[in-house]
Amino acid sequence: MTRYCAFFASINVGGNRLTMADLRYAFEREEFENVETVVTSGNVLFDFDERPTDGLEDLFAHMMLDRFDMSTFAAVRNAGEVRSAVEDNPFTGIGQDHYVHTLFLERDADQSAFDKLVANHAGRGPEKIAMGPRCLYIDYVDGAGHSKLTNAFIERRLGCRGTARNVRSLARIAAKMA
Repeated sequence: MTRYCAFFASINVGGNRLTMADLRYAFEREEFENVETVVTSGNVLFDFDERPTDGLEDLFAHMMLDRFDMSTFAAVRNAGEVRSAVEDNPFTGIGQDHYVHTLFLERDADQSAFDKLVANHAGRGPEKIAMGPRCLYIDYVDGAGHSKLTNAFIERRLGCRGTARNVRSLARIAAKMA
């Protein structure tokens, strides 16, 4: 069995209210093992046979729509990928941990789309952005809450969805997955 984490977008924000107990129960009904939630923002740890994560992402999107009438995206990563989201983030240890994020994407970003994102954001704020495997690394410098570098801004330019977590949360999740 492989240990995974599903990072759900837009859970318990913007009207998408869901208890973690209900989310755990939905995973258990789908026969995932050792299901555990971490904080209330839709991080679900579980064990399952090793397989490509994009199939799991599709399954969870369908499960959320069917069981909770929520249209959402889930980025699924294994323990090594979660650890890498902290360790490979070039801003970890430089910026403040609660301002440094990894934005998990549904697929690898296209280099030209990433270049367009960087160019379109130039002069809009102090944020720093780097590309990683199926993710972006972002240092929000002054905080994500006041930034013009929003998920919607990023998603429009990259043409794919994503969900972000700060490296403090990711380190906590990685430790629980170990």
